[in-house]
Amino acid sequence: MSKITKMSGRGIYVQGNDIDTDRIIPARYLKCVTFDELGPALFYDERFHDSGESKGHVLDMPQFQGAEFIISDANFGCGSSREHAPQAIQKFGFKAVIAESFAEIFHGNCTTLGIPCLIMAKDARSALADLVQDNPQEEMFFDIETMQIIMLNQTFDFTMKESVREAFLSASYDPLDELMQNAEAVSLVAARLA
Repeated sequence: MSKITKMSGRGIYVQGNDIDTDRIIPARYLKCVTFDELGPALFYDERFHDSGESKGHVLDMPQFQGAEFIISDANFGCGSSREHAPQAIQKFGFKAVIAESFAEIFHGNCTTLGIPCLIMAKDARSALADLVQDNPQEEMFFDIETMQIIMLNQTFDFTMKESVREAFLSASYDPLDELMQNAEAVSLVAARLA
């Protein structure tokens, strides 16, 4: 696992409050064999008709292909606690999510995958979303140390939980990886308890 301090990439605005995990990845995709299969199904029911024909969702617009940061609104990732939602976001190619607020379990699942959830006030987020809409090919840059996003010489502040910020900066955001790195110590404790 490596530290996550800075990222750059293009953004996309997926509008809406209370975007729940069933919208992010419909329940019928939860029986996949590997998480890798989830990427193409991201927001499937909002993107495609039953026939498979595109509805013209923003994710499928040519100017936003290759975007790496989702910008959305309040209470992103609410609903059921399915881990598949952040997995689908990651497998589609997104590296971070910027929203006004996040559902707690979704936020935790994103963190363990190394997907920063950046909390940004409504007015600043709206201005950033407008900038992305008007300049879809321009990259933005964010820095977890300074908690700022820069795009086209404009600076936007964001916040995040301090414990999560520290975990990203110290590369300790994945508890399973921490256990594996400390396998010897775990084995010693297990032997002592046996």
